[in-house]
Parts: sequence; structure tokens; C-alpha cells
Amino acid sequence: MKHLLLSLLFTPLFTLISSIPTHAEIRTQIIEYQQGDTILEGYLAYDDEIEGKRPGVLVVHAWKGLGNYEKERAKQLAELGYVAFAADIYGKGIRPQTNEEAGAQATIYRSNRQLMRDRVNAGLQVLQQYPLTEAKKVAAIGYCFGGGTVLELARSGAPVAGVVSFHGNLDTPNPNDAQKIKGRVLVLHGADDPYVPDEQVAAFKREMSYADVDWQLIMYGEAVHSFTDPNAGNNPSTGVAYNAEADQRSWAAMNRFFAEIFQ
Repeated sequence: MKHLLLSLLFTPLFTLISSIPTHAEIRTQIIEYQQGDTILEGYLAYDDEIEGKRPGVLVVHAWKGLGNYEKERAKQLAELGYVAFAADIYGKGIRPQTNEEAGAQATIYRSNRQLMRDRVNAGLQVLQQYPLTEAKKVAAIGYCFGGGTVLELARSGAPVAGVVSFHGNLDTPNPNDAQKIKGRVLVLHGADDPYVPDEQVAAFKREMSYADVDWQLIMYGEAVHSFTDPNAGNNPSTGVAYNAEADQRSWAAMNRFFAEIFQ
């Protein structure tokens, strides 16, 4: 029955590489897909005990590329009843191991926002066309580099119900593109994040308000960059640290946001 299910879920847009049960209900799949000539490798999770289609959530990785952290978030979303697809912005096999390598990769896309948008839209298309996804009920979340990426997804005019940025950059070279945003925007931000200065926050607020976007900004006191990542350490003086309270509160805020947009 499992092999029959996998064959039925195959579509020409992407290639199913594997399906591995993570526990009794959650199924995960590694999926190859393309943007232009570049091969990308994403990770999909869903609860196979849920019947029929359900809303989908795109997950975009931080600056070191798609890894275990984003995969775990995808599985958490699957447990909540969503189809979750962790997209690959960098390309198959490109998984930076050092901060220097990560910075070089992130810079490619931050300096070419059209390429960033093309890559994240390719992942969105995979999620929307997946047979279990209710295509008109799709959102996107992202962490750090991924937070800025999902904001660019929204600015591209993509048909998403909403996007959520966790400690992501808020800047954009084309603030007028905010007028293309079709869904709602939620930014979950560390109030003491040194990598997203107050000037950037203020510019983002002006951008969203000018474009008449339905947006929210929640700031967490004493939280710095990467506050949702347990691997970020526990020394806020470095500018990067885990904050358990901000992590829990931001995840709860995301859930409330999804309840609104997917009602």
C-alpha cells in the first residue's frame, strides 16, 4: 500500500527520492525539483492519517542551507496538520559548513533578489502542486536568511495567504514591490537583534504601511538573532543566541496567525 501511495503522488514537476516514516503518522520525503537549470533538493512532511487535502506551509532555511533544523520544523508543522515543504534555495549538495561559506552563499541571493524570488517561488510551486496540498491555502515561514526570503516571496506577488519571518532581515532594494503583496505578513523579531538595526525595522514599517499591507510586527525583549535555534548558543552578547521564551512565544504567534489566514 505504501508503494502504491507513493506512485500515485508522483508528478512530472518533481522527483520523489525517498519516503521514510518518522513515527506512526508522519511521513517525510526528499524531493528533487528544478529552477532553471539548477537542481534543488527539498524535504516534505505530512501526516498520512489525515484524509484529504490540507493547507500547506513552505519552510525556508537559514544561511547554512537546508538542514536538520528546518526538517524538524517541517515535521512539527506536519504534526499540526499541514503539508510542510522545506525548500532548497542554494541547490542540491550546497550546504555551507562554516560561517564564511554561509555568508558567501547568502550574499549571492541577497545581492540578486530576483534570483532569490525565483528560487523560493520554485519551492512554492512544488508545495502547491503536491496532491495533498490545498493549493489556495498556502503560507511560508523562514528563519534568518529564510525570513528575508519569504518576505521577498510576498513582495514578488506570489499567491500565498501569509508569510512569517523569524528573526529575518527586513530590508529590500525595491520597497515599492510591497504593493504586490497578496496575503498577510507577520514578522517575529528579536528586539536586541544587532543584525537587523532599528533603521531597518523603521523602513520596513514604512514600507508595509505605505503599501497598505495587513502586517504585524512582534518584538521579543532580550532576544537577539537566531532566538529560535537551540544550536545558536546561550550568550546574547555575541548577537546570536537561543531564547526559549521567545522561541515558544513566536511559534504560538505563528499558530494564531495561521488560524486567521486559514480559517
